[in-house]
Amino acid sequence: MNKIGLFYGSDTGCTEAVVAKITDILGEETLDIIDMGANKGTEAFEKHNLILIGVPTWYDGELQSDWDAFFEEFQTIDFSGKTVAIFGLGDQVGYGEYFVDGIGMLGNVVMENGGQLVGLWSTDGYYYEESKAEFEHEGQKYFLGLAIDEDNESDLTDERLGGWLAQVMEEFGLEVGQG
Repeated sequence: MNKIGLFYGSDTGCTEAVVAKITDILGEETLDIIDMGANKGTEAFEKHNLILIGVPTWYDGELQSDWDAFFEEFQTIDFSGKTVAIFGLGDQVGYGEYFVDGIGMLGNVVMENGGQLVGLWSTDGYYYEESKAEFEHEGQKYFLGLAIDEDNESDLTDERLGGWLAQVMEEFGLEVGQG
């Protein structure tokens, strides 16, 4: 079975630490881990039908530097036939008006380019002002992926990540630990 492509960017190491937790939960043999700082094009995306994306949001709603440098090329990827789940890191207190905007920026491209986006996550329990990642469905608000706040709620990361990964693996049609 093909591995899940896990694409991430990390300047300070927080997103990379979440990738390590995902690897511990799903198993290294399940994942093909691609650091966007070393990624040289769209070919790696083309090889995977199941994709996880990790994107932190910086400052006033900016993409992390690796994703920012790749964003123009990212917008050209045909996601038809691909199932994608996104997790993002942000600071809902210090930058509450831009909380996890990166999830929304990348998630909207995935959907516009034919991909199936899974892993929607309820906004319940978060305290932010606005987010490009917010999506409303049947009166309930969701993020287009898992929102992680290591700055203010790091004590909730493991629980949120475990629940989200179980949900995503089910939506991928896999069991945790199966790639």
